Amino acid sequence: MTIPDSSADTSLANRYGAPKRTFSRRAKISIAVVVSVLALAFVAWLGLGRGPAAVDNKVVGYSVTDATQTLVDFQVTKDPADTAQCAVKALGESFAVVGWDVVTIGPNGPDAGSNQGRTTAQRASVRTESAAVSAVVDSCWVRTGQ
Repeated sequence: MTIPDSSADTSLANRYGAPKRTFSRRAKISIAVVVSVLALAFVAWLGLGRGPAAVDNKVVGYSVTDATQTLVDFQVTKDPADTAQCAVKALGESFAVVGWDVVTIGPNGPDAGSNQGRTTAQRASVRTESAAVSAVVDSCWVRTGQ
């Protein structure tokens, strides 16, 4: 006596669960096309730029006037026609922020600074709540919506 194959398939399905469904060939091709288009869009975004022009900064030095004020000297490199803003921090002994200011740097002329007018020297006076031991320019960005 032989057992029909269909009862064996049912017995296996009851024991181990139904067989897993696979994607059809058409679904696999569709997924591959979507992934390829997204990868191409990401590479184009990386290659063509991710937003507004960059603003670079470099701290030249700082001096602590007293417990309530720190002067920060820094350079900003940007497109001469752009208006930029920089966040300047004064740091205390535990490197906690003891003073903070946002400095606006307007458009600069073609003869200002070095690098064909792209780099300008700046001085920020930062009010502090206690004596600072260090100062940094946290970040700079191009101001939009002028």
